[in-house]
Amino acid sequence: MITVHHLNNSRSQRVLWLLEELGLDYQIRRYERDHKTMLAPPELKAVHPLGKSPVITDGKLTLAESGAILQYLADEYDTTGRLQPKSAADRRRVTYWMHYAEGSAMPPLLMKLVFDRIETTPLPFGIKQVARGIAGKVKDSFVLPQITTHLDFMEGELGQSTWFAGDKFSLADIQMSFPIEAAAARAGLDARRPRLMAFLERVRARPAYQRAVEKGGPYEL
Repeated sequence: MITVHHLNNSRSQRVLWLLEELGLDYQIRRYERDHKTMLAPPELKAVHPLGKSPVITDGKLTLAESGAILQYLADEYDTTGRLQPKSAADRRRVTYWMHYAEGSAMPPLLMKLVFDRIETTPLPFGIKQVARGIAGKVKDSFVLPQITTHLDFMEGELGQSTWFAGDKFSLADIQMSFPIEAAAARAGLDARRPRLMAFLERVRARPAYQRAVEKGGPYEL
């Protein structure tokens, strides 16, 4: 039996979604973030040394990292290739987006989250002014321009095909959903980029996505 070690409001939601798309049996072991720090609880370190989610166990296998988990589940259980494109070119695009999602798209979004928290965290007056000044300058000079560049890039790519790796829904779309959800929640993604917003509407309308959210709990980024 596959067990998903599921942290609320995290990348493990993608794992639940894929399992629902594949129609697999699985169980969820739930973990809650610390309400002050938003970090994962220490209990996750008993599952994997990094103490982060997502992590799955499947028999004797323990596997972390959402991209690796999605690829493993597809390789092991998508026996009909339903989530893999047929052409070699589109399969290469799947590989690209699987790496791009975490390697390129997420870092500036995470940086924005960190600097946003610096700006809003209660601090002594003198320190607060300095910290907010530094955070604002880094965001304006680097983080926000990077986010704009990536959103424009993704918007343009969706002008070439319905989904990220062609006209067929694939593993790439599940992997890419998280940075796009995060951008819509906290990085200014809106109707000015209609293709990305339409992508979100399409994925949120999928029955498997809806079942995953129902089983995983409230999903707020």
